[in-house]
Amino acid sequence: MSILIDQNTRVVVQGITGREGEFHARQMLAYGTKVVAGVTPGKGGQSAADGVPVFNTVREAVSATEAGAACIFVPPRAAPDAALEALDANLPIVVLITEGIPTNDMILVVNEYRKSSSRLIGGNCPGVISPGKSKIGIMPGQIHKPGRIGLVSRSGTLTYEIVKLLTDEGIGQSTVVGIGGDPIPGTTFIDVLPLFEADDETDAVVLVGEIGGSDEEDAMEFVKTMSKPVIGFISGRTAPPGKRMGHAGAIISGKSGTPQAKVDALNAAGVRVADTIRDIPGFVREALDRK
Repeated sequence: MSILIDQNTRVVVQGITGREGEFHARQMLAYGTKVVAGVTPGKGGQSAADGVPVFNTVREAVSATEAGAACIFVPPRAAPDAALEALDANLPIVVLITEGIPTNDMILVVNEYRKSSSRLIGGNCPGVISPGKSKIGIMPGQIHKPGRIGLVSRSGTLTYEIVKLLTDEGIGQSTVVGIGGDPIPGTTFIDVLPLFEADDETDAVVLVGEIGGSDEEDAMEFVKTMSKPVIGFISGRTAPPGKRMGHAGAIISGKSGTPQAKVDALNAAGVRVADTIRDIPGFVREALDRK
């Protein structure tokens, strides 16, 4: 069944006439995603990415094509308005790829989404893929394999590396969700885990966290109630306090966001935590064997 997106998801790409938007729209199309429209203000009536029609507004695109999801490739200055425009068009899934959006702007955007029935994924995220069905975002489709393991991660690069390890071991994925590493994400672990728990085509979940914030700890109360095994990994465990490591949200401040606190919280919830990503495929197999 997968979660969030499937082979029927119709996607509008905001910023499709830009370099990144057009490139990744082509990649999504090549994977089989139904990219049905693009949006660039002032360029309505044109086409991009091998013939995808371009509209001036998201509302026009949705009205003409019945799109049900958006993928946003616009600069940080314009990204908050683009996300709010997708929300105004009542799109249920909005994937915000853009990195470097000011935190104050994201607070406003995320608060608006939280009032609605729409789901914002990102910003600064790689997107979502249901292997063999659809991908919305920038992840390399060829490393994914259809299967029954869900994966949710704050780190894009680690997502790719872990997916490749799973695929090489013959372990396919139901859906992979990159929630992004910014301080104010539209979707958190606690938002995604219930979807995997309810999905009858997901047998286990891999959760990839990192230093900074408390998202991992916040999700553990729900993990304790799950019927499906969860395998965890926390990156940045050697980062010094006060130094940002990669993502804007990956910073230890005082005792908040420390790697040991996260590992302890995962262990207390019954999550088996891998010391290296190479341990993950074996842990997944062992968890499935015990089910």
